[in-house]
Amino acid sequence: MDLETVADELYRLRPEEFTATRAARMAEARTAGDRALADSIGKLRRPSLSAWAGNLLVHESPGEVEPLLRLGEGLRQAHRDLDGAQLRELSRQQRVLITALSRQAGQLAAQAGHPITEAARHEVEDTLRSVLADPDAAREWASGRLVKPLAAGTGFPVMAEGAAPAPPRPAAKTAGAAKAAKSTGASKAAAAERRRRLTRARKEADRAARELRTREKAAATASREAFAAKKSWDEAQQLVSDLTAELQHAREAQQQARSAEQTARERARAADRGVREARRKADAAAEEAQRLETPER
Repeated sequence: MDLETVADELYRLRPEEFTATRAARMAEARTAGDRALADSIGKLRRPSLSAWAGNLLVHESPGEVEPLLRLGEGLRQAHRDLDGAQLRELSRQQRVLITALSRQAGQLAAQAGHPITEAARHEVEDTLRSVLADPDAAREWASGRLVKPLAAGTGFPVMAEGAAPAPPRPAAKTAGAAKAAKSTGASKAAAAERRRRLTRARKEADRAARELRTREKAAATASREAFAAKKSWDEAQQLVSDLTAELQHAREAQQQARSAEQTARERARAADRGVREARRKADAAAEEAQRLETPER
């Protein structure tokens, strides 16, 4: 047993199971003589409901992690380079992605037996916005060990339809800046580089969106299959309960029949003894009568 293994186990559990399991693992570590590990396990904090749901996405849907991180990289670069129209398109994709993943987190939580509230789902969305906007937040979420939701303040600004990108801040005029502005070749190179980055960002965003749709369909199918399997299990469990009750009744009837059989046998043996005794007495009486009827000589 090591800290990584225990942490992975604990942050997969429902929040209400966290504390008791942590205490059990601490006790196991102490029993094994590893007090340092026990102390480290004791420092692991119980996650909030929304943080747990966000962790479920990492643990139960690992295929969602890398595409989201790649999309975040593309979005961060795009927000530095793109024009207003492209920013609006990426903002739309961002909204679709966050809504879909937060819904998936809610489905996973419900399947794990602990549905989350609407407020908790909004906190999951805030966490995902931070993941897309902040590489540190992305790394923290990808560990699958969030204790609390990540702050929404680090998310990308959402651009409304028809809005234009914010104008650039006026830069201080320096001799170097003036010289760079006059360099046509440098400007063309910078523009070409921006176009290359834009192309990469668009391709990455499109690929992530396609992968998201595919995974949404797979998640919906898995959810339906899980529901059907749960229904079948419930029906089988009910059948087992019914058959168990019938078996119990049959055993009780068998026991009663066996008891009645034993009682009847005892009565039959007693009656047989009575018959033998009566026959013996009858034979003796007949012999006596015959003796008395025979005259003495």
